[in-house]
Amino acid sequence: MLVKVFGSAVFGVDATTITVEVNIDKGIGYHLVGLPDSAIKESSYRIAAALKNNNYNLPGKKITINMAPADLRKEGSAYDLTLAIGILAASNQIQSEEVGNYIIMGEMSLDGSLQPIKGALSIAIKAKEEGFKGVILPIQNVKEAAIVDELDVYGVDNVLQVINFFEGKETLLPTKIDTKEEFAKNLEFPEFDFADVKGQESIKRCMEIAAAGGHNIILIGPPGAGKTMLAKRLPSILPPMSMQEALETTKIHSVTGRIKEAGLLTQRPFRAPHHTSSSVSLVGGGSYPQPGEISLAHNGVLFLDELPEFKREVLEVMRQPLEDREVTIARAKFTITYPSSFMLVASMNPSPGGFFIDSNTSTTASQMEMQRYMSKISGPLLDRIDIHIEVTPVPFEKLSETRKAESSDEIRKRVTTARNIQTYRFEKYTSVHYNAQMSSKLIREYCALDEVSLQLLKTAMERLNLSARAYDRILKVSRTIADLDNSENVYSHHIAEAIQYRSLDREGWLG
Repeated sequence: MLVKVFGSAVFGVDATTITVEVNIDKGIGYHLVGLPDSAIKESSYRIAAALKNNNYNLPGKKITINMAPADLRKEGSAYDLTLAIGILAASNQIQSEEVGNYIIMGEMSLDGSLQPIKGALSIAIKAKEEGFKGVILPIQNVKEAAIVDELDVYGVDNVLQVINFFEGKETLLPTKIDTKEEFAKNLEFPEFDFADVKGQESIKRCMEIAAAGGHNIILIGPPGAGKTMLAKRLPSILPPMSMQEALETTKIHSVTGRIKEAGLLTQRPFRAPHHTSSSVSLVGGGSYPQPGEISLAHNGVLFLDELPEFKREVLEVMRQPLEDREVTIARAKFTITYPSSFMLVASMNPSPGGFFIDSNTSTTASQMEMQRYMSKISGPLLDRIDIHIEVTPVPFEKLSETRKAESSDEIRKRVTTARNIQTYRFEKYTSVHYNAQMSSKLIREYCALDEVSLQLLKTAMERLNLSARAYDRILKVSRTIADLDNSENVYSHHIAEAIQYRSLDREGWLG
């Protein structure tokens, strides 16, 4: 007898429906075809033990299973439940015509209990698109899959529940989640707050500008100046994620199996990979491609601490994703694209010893040592960082203050207002949402300068020996400063402030 059941394979961040055809005929043998990997080939042992322990059996006949499309490689152990239900239906141990109306996925233990799978949200989205009645998944994945409206999502603990459901012996209740209510309820600030930061008012101002315009930022300063502390608090002042951003972010984390029982992610991600990270771990890839750190930071912050300590080739692979806001991984038989629209926050010491030339410490570096240290970071990468700011140690008077600093909540309100201005400004552009994404054409349109501002920028570039690449960056940052001031035009004081934030472009910055 031939039976068709349905599973799903995740490639990139999207799912593809897999038709599992099970045919049982006279003879002996178990034949699994359709490019399954080793984990799927081993499933027969798990299925046999799980069915035996639940008073069912693997038929002693010729079992042929085809996973279509047969030219698409399938991987992982998530097809155990799909195959088991197909075998039971084909051998008439389950009497039901409903098995073909559901996407069925789950990894089975030897006692029949189910283990969580990856990519449940992508699977549920595809099931709804293709008109399936519902999806049956391990109970641990039910919250993330139930985010999809108008689809019955059933969470089960054991294969026996699924068998009884199809035979009408047990009623399963679909999990329902009010996505909008869940989104609003879980929208809260991270544990880190700018109110905890003593002093550093100019750096906080920089972080506010970076958050308001989506600008990449690099913090340069000695150990203990507060670079990491400031970077960790940046997500707390970013605008709340929209529903679309929350779904995109949840989808990526679901593919890597990081959701667990969290459901919809409502806080912007903050990723801080170690400086020993490889290129693949940063941008994604591998034999079976997975999203890297830059995709896991999508709609959030990627923090690279001690930037010069990263291998140069690792940093260079970020150049294209920073520009295109997506990363494409090409293989011989397929190509996968992961979204990677993130804010880059980097920190570094000014020298190997950690201090500036004019520091009073005994570990002060020479100008040559500082130049050698800085040269580890390429010009094209620095070109994609809009704001460079020097972080100096906090004096004792500021550290000992008992007065609370401005909270993240207050800063966030100003940032959100500025972002709303940008959303309205760029509403007719599909790929531009905030100032950092402006092209040269848009800069000319929205950053027009009066004669005074133009003369100031010209004088600054000549006297400070600013590089040509700093020109566009200064205009983008000045546009954001104007938005924070709720100013329609960019004026000279906006330009003057933006010029301060290009430390590394100034000739002679190293001393």
